[in-house]
Amino acid sequence: MKNIRIIWTTCLLVCLTFSAFAQSVTPVKWAYKTVKVNDSVAELQFTANIEPNWHLYAQKPGQGQIEQPLVFNFTKSPKYERMGKVSEPTPQSDYDDLLDAHSNFYSKQVTFKQRVKVKDDQPFTVQGKLEGQACIEGRCTPIEEKFSFDLKDFHPAVAAVPTEDATEEDSAEGQEVATSQAPQSTEIAPAADAPAEKEEESLLLYFLGAIVGGLAGLVMPCVFPMIPMTVSYFSKDGNAGKRNAMLYGFFIILIFVVIGLVLSLIFGADLGNILSTHWIPNILFAIIFFIFALSLLGYFEITLPSSWVNGSAKRQNAGSVAGIFFMALTLVLVSFSCTLPIAGAVALNAAGGSFLKPVIGMLGFSLGIAVPFTFFALFPGLLKKLPKSGGWMNTLKVVLAFIELAFALKFINVPDQTYHWRILDREVYLSLWIVLFALLGFYLLGKIKFPHDDDYPVQKSWFRFLLSVGVFSFVVYMIPGLFGAPLKAISGWLPPMTTQDFDVSNIVRTEMAANGGGQGSTYQLDEEPMYADKLHIPFGIKGYFDYDQALRVAKKEGKPVFLDFTGHGCTNCRNVENAVWIDPEVRRIFAEEVIVCTMYADDKVIPLPDEEKGKLTDANGDPITMLGAKNRYIEQTKYHENSQPCYFVVDPDGNILSGPTYYERDKDKYIAFLRKGIDAFKAK
Repeated sequence: MKNIRIIWTTCLLVCLTFSAFAQSVTPVKWAYKTVKVNDSVAELQFTANIEPNWHLYAQKPGQGQIEQPLVFNFTKSPKYERMGKVSEPTPQSDYDDLLDAHSNFYSKQVTFKQRVKVKDDQPFTVQGKLEGQACIEGRCTPIEEKFSFDLKDFHPAVAAVPTEDATEEDSAEGQEVATSQAPQSTEIAPAADAPAEKEEESLLLYFLGAIVGGLAGLVMPCVFPMIPMTVSYFSKDGNAGKRNAMLYGFFIILIFVVIGLVLSLIFGADLGNILSTHWIPNILFAIIFFIFALSLLGYFEITLPSSWVNGSAKRQNAGSVAGIFFMALTLVLVSFSCTLPIAGAVALNAAGGSFLKPVIGMLGFSLGIAVPFTFFALFPGLLKKLPKSGGWMNTLKVVLAFIELAFALKFINVPDQTYHWRILDREVYLSLWIVLFALLGFYLLGKIKFPHDDDYPVQKSWFRFLLSVGVFSFVVYMIPGLFGAPLKAISGWLPPMTTQDFDVSNIVRTEMAANGGGQGSTYQLDEEPMYADKLHIPFGIKGYFDYDQALRVAKKEGKPVFLDFTGHGCTNCRNVENAVWIDPEVRRIFAEEVIVCTMYADDKVIPLPDEEKGKLTDANGDPITMLGAKNRYIEQTKYHENSQPCYFVVDPDGNILSGPTYYERDKDKYIAFLRKGIDAFKAK
């Protein structure tokens, strides 16, 4: 009996030991392999083996870009040249109801491939670093790992180099060279393309939106008057004219689809990664939208060289089919100055999507223009029911111009948050939107005129009046946001609340607390928080951003420390804060009973002080010089966790009192977690 107890006790201790270390999850294990395609081309394969129930975000962000996409950074070397970008299978897609956005991800297993052209006879190593994010049940962990491929027995290209379209059989026949630090097995096939119903739904909505854009382009002043002219031309020849009209519509669609193919080749699916991580394309797109808007307002026209238009017009009589093609091309060229701002907006909004998205966008846009032309040519009697050309067409242009100006701010907001520029803080962004839509409202009432507007009595246009009512209502809705209102209906388009400098709710809470009322924070920080010029805690909560400083202050004040492992791109962290931290009792606990330490694990901008640089090293042996890397190191080595959100209550020596807890949006359970840690500290 005694031996049985010893055995059970031993098993229990072993289980507890494994349980303690199992919390430091490694949700994605990478295997690397080199496949020799021929003497001068190598295919580098990155295989991600993903733990059950976890998912790894893809390179291509979803609609709304709520996730941190996977990025492969290669160390440049004259010894090799990359052949295109890293390829990936079609990801799964899921819709987040709360954030109204799609995310693209992989589960179980997936293989990414990169072909390189060898430019040196001697053996060498291809090195780099991959970064991304994996998530499970409301918590996420950053993925960061160095990779290395040893290339030998290759020779610079002499013959033609196989393309990315080489068959799987060719690749399988190539010589395989194991280069992974992890155990290698037989060749791992990429994960099968998962059904992507949500992604298809997203593309369908985008396609329908592009059709609406085409219809908007149809009623522009340089296109709409051409409908009766074109219809009269085709209606003269009876059945032959109807056939030619259908051919005319087909050629319009063909021309725009070719434009979409060109845009796909230029943009590609990989541009989504750049949009998520770099300021240059975002600022460029903002400038393009601004130029489009000024063109729609009538300050100038974007035109093609007249020789292009004249050359196309001369070839309209070059033969039956060829002539009809050049008629369609002439329409596209002539309408360029009116339709480009709309077609350009469709194309730029496709830049962060799949390779086919620009093609789908241009197909929808062209259908919106071509189908009405063809329809009226087949049924010319319906022309009498069309509205006459007039000032209403310019009104539509101006409305679209203001919408494009609002879109331009969206592109600036992306790098502004990522790089901590603080140019477009929340109230600045809202102020610009309020001014833009207020000007639009005054325009609809006839109080503002632009170069191409007619001076007709606006009170006769009931539609303009009702539209102005809607616009001004939207303006009134946004105004409270200047003082800290959440504005949930448009919160996804706005900078985060932490960039709000003037928040009335925080001021009221502080004043009530100072006068002995409410649950506001009267706590004054013992030390000036490090990094407070760039980092913030929501809802006026006071705390620290450096682990060592928080523990030091906790020892002085005799309080436990609340550790908040979070991230700039952690949407689940924001959900917990909005659901729980806003509660008065939680804020009271933060203010009176604990020292709050918020630790951003994904920050890549803020450096450590010089005296701290190099004191710690990461898993690869590299010195830690950035705040985000230090926070990740502490979470992984001290607390055996690597996900966000992740919360602990610890004593001033860093020992765990309660936790971890993760994506907990139940206020009572969250308070119980805090209370458990505080009571354990008092018992000590």
